[in-house]
Amino acid sequence: MNWLLLVAVFGVAVVSPGPDLVMAIRNSVMFSRRAGVLTAIGFGLGVIIHVTYTLAGLAAIIAKSVLLFSILKYIGAAYLFYVGVKAIRSRGMSEDAASADAPVVRATMSDWQALRSGFITNLFNPKATMFFLALFSQIIQPDYSLAVQALFGLTCVLMVMGWFSAVAIVLNAPAIKARFLRASKWIDRTCGAFFLALGVKLALTKAA
Repeated sequence: MNWLLLVAVFGVAVVSPGPDLVMAIRNSVMFSRRAGVLTAIGFGLGVIIHVTYTLAGLAAIIAKSVLLFSILKYIGAAYLFYVGVKAIRSRGMSEDAASADAPVVRATMSDWQALRSGFITNLFNPKATMFFLALFSQIIQPDYSLAVQALFGLTCVLMVMGWFSAVAIVLNAPAIKARFLRASKWIDRTCGAFFLALGVKLALTKAA
């Protein structure tokens, strides 16, 4: 029963707009389906870290430590600012590049860059720390075995990877991607504006 509750609550959190969704959309549309899927895997790796330290009890320490919380949030905010500025300065794809006759891959992003962007975006988000602490403290009972706790954590990881991989696949459907690419400059700049706004919001976040 608690597992189904976890799926329901975490499912809502995963599909909600935030840094992960913006990064997933940008990497999928501006680069490739592969980049989008690897970004999703990066998100999942970040969730593994969050789940691990939450179950180990470190999330409670971070949540109560103003210094640790501040360090984490400012690193995350700085990264969002960096990505946001780069996106806003983007010129998008040319008309030729966005045409139906253009090659499928119009811009490149290495596997490592895609994986890293997803990992960093997810990892350095103190809201994730607070979320997992709040969620797991309510759902995971003290008498749950390590195997059951691992199952709960793995469920979160697979849900993140699955959802954002689906986003990457859908956005790379030829008709959908062609439209996105024709508006690539404004999509990139819009994503950049969201990154900057999220960075400001993150920087202003206070520990509970």
